[in-house]
This record gives sequence, C-alpha cells and structure tokens, in this order.
Amino acid sequence: MKLVILYALLAAVAASPIPQTNYAPTPKTDEYTRQPYSFSWSVFDKPSFQEYSHSESSDGKVTTGSYRVYLPDGRIQTVTYTADAKNGYRADVKYENFSKTGTWIPGAIGFQVVGRS
Repeated sequence: MKLVILYALLAAVAASPIPQTNYAPTPKTDEYTRQPYSFSWSVFDKPSFQEYSHSESSDGKVTTGSYRVYLPDGRIQTVTYTADAKNGYRADVKYENFSKTGTWIPGAIGFQVVGRS
C-alpha cells in the first residue's frame, strides 16, 4: 500500500507544470526626441595621396549624406546615401577617373597616381 501511494505521489510531481521564472527585467529603453543636425569634414594629405571627405545632414526623420574616397588605383569613389526608418539605408555608388593609371614606387606605400598634382 505504501508503494502505491509513493508511485501516486511521484506521478503527481512528474505531471505538474514547471513554474516559469523571469531571469531579468526587461531593459528600459530611453525615449528621445530626434534632433536635426549636419556635419562635414575632409582630409587631404598630399605626401601619402590620402584624400577623404564626408558630409551628412538630418531633419530628424531622414538622413542624407555623401562621402568621397580616393582609391589606390586612382579612381574616386563617391557614395551618396539616404537613410530613414521606412526604407532603411539606400546608397548610390559612383566611380570617377577610370582613365588614370597608377605607377608603383618601390619603397612607397600604395600607388602614385599619374597626372594628379
């Protein structure tokens, strides 16, 4: 009889649902008002042929901008982009100066672009 009661208790314990536990509270997200902004910067280092520029502006909802990079092969990469909550990040990439050729300079880093002053 004791064995039957023991089996009945074990069956009841095994059939009971496991309680759900919350491991951590949900983190609070900060709410903020989106503010308009704009910035731009550029770098030109003639000895190392480094030239970069970037500009961006936002009205609080849509961000637009562009950046330019001189690539090692002499081309200029220009990226114009727009980003918003509905469409995400959309970029238009263009390349310029396809006809320029680079020459290797022993001991130098990268290429020297022919025809660039």
